[in-house]
Amino acid sequence: MSADIPFGFASTASEVLEGVDLSGKNIIVTGGAGGIGLETTRALAAAGASVTIAARRPDDARAVADRIASEITKGSVSVRQLDVADLSSVRAFVDGWDNKLDVLVNNAGVMAIPELQRTPEGREMQFATNYLGHFALALGLRPYLAKANGARVISVASVGSLFAPVFWDDPDFRFIPYDPLLGYGQSKTACILMSVGITRKWASDGITSNALNPGAIATNLQKHTGGLRTPEHLRKTTEQGASTTVLLAASPLVEGRSGEYYDDCQKAPVVGERGNGPFKGVARYAIDEGNAERLWGMAETMLGVKG
Repeated sequence: MSADIPFGFASTASEVLEGVDLSGKNIIVTGGAGGIGLETTRALAAAGASVTIAARRPDDARAVADRIASEITKGSVSVRQLDVADLSSVRAFVDGWDNKLDVLVNNAGVMAIPELQRTPEGREMQFATNYLGHFALALGLRPYLAKANGARVISVASVGSLFAPVFWDDPDFRFIPYDPLLGYGQSKTACILMSVGITRKWASDGITSNALNPGAIATNLQKHTGGLRTPEHLRKTTEQGASTTVLLAASPLVEGRSGEYYDDCQKAPVVGERGNGPFKGVARYAIDEGNAERLWGMAETMLGVKG
């Protein structure tokens, strides 16, 4: 544990934000109505932020928002519809946003979809959901992030990034035999590289960006894997799982830091190989600036935009 960040594996989101006042801050949390996203939303709102849950099922999310609102004494929680795998939904969300944006938390995701699925645009579903839709969202919201004069973009990644780099010539598995964990790994590596790219390209707007591994938490994310299989002593509660997210999203302890990857509230070491577990660290290919630049251009081409 570093001296400047006194939090670690067992820290909770509320502990990380103790004494932090987020009054006046506008924050979007994708997938913020379930799992670690719910705890992220709760902790940020309890600290005074106006949190918007961007949810694929807004009716369900509104029930969650009402429950959180009844528990907090400041801050607020609202809900807007967003399916990050649907680019028309992303465009509609961006078109409906008109406030300065202090923090964008790219939290929504899917994991290890058993059979190959593609979006109408032909993108592999995990890559589209975990990375590409969030990239499009960040591009669209950039003007509002710039208005905040110190905005942060946070991407929830995973140790899954240690299982695969970006498959530059075949990200949609048209030649490579599809494997659920390879698809998941590629998408999470892309999430990390997005933060590196934002750091390089948007610094003039005062925007910083970091990525993180939340840890092993039993949520609906593991519905395709038969549940969480990590040994119990290495598991976290959802409150603990949200701690690194809120640290990067709102803590003054990481003010100005950008293009980094965190694990257990600490900057993760760069590793040269995955090993046999427990899986820790970040692969060099996931923080490589050349890879970040290449991915940025590839994603722009996929979206037909220039960001």
